[in-house]
Amino acid sequence: MPKQITLDGWLLSHFEVLLKKGSAHVARTKTPIILYRNILEEEEDSYQETVCALTDGYVLVQVITSGGGIVPSFQQQLVFPTDEFPGWLMRKSRDLLLHCVDLLEEQFK
Repeated sequence: MPKQITLDGWLLSHFEVLLKKGSAHVARTKTPIILYRNILEEEEDSYQETVCALTDGYVLVQVITSGGGIVPSFQQQLVFPTDEFPGWLMRKSRDLLLHCVDLLEEQFK
């Protein structure tokens, strides 16, 4: 009997392959790839945003507060190996995962 795979399982493994390809690209170019940026809160001239970047072997998710008279600061920083990030992102937001897959597929056409 052939092995069955769910669509979510395929998506996660496909994303992991894209992350490894992206990580190798980052290692060559020494420039991280920004997977997504989301503004969480905006008030007058200041804001809080989440920035997710692919580096050499890792994905960094940072919550940054800056703008106006506020000195930029990191409120939270999460570091994931490339093989653990897809599962975490799927639990957090399927839409963000699909956005990241589209971005990496476009970059490596």
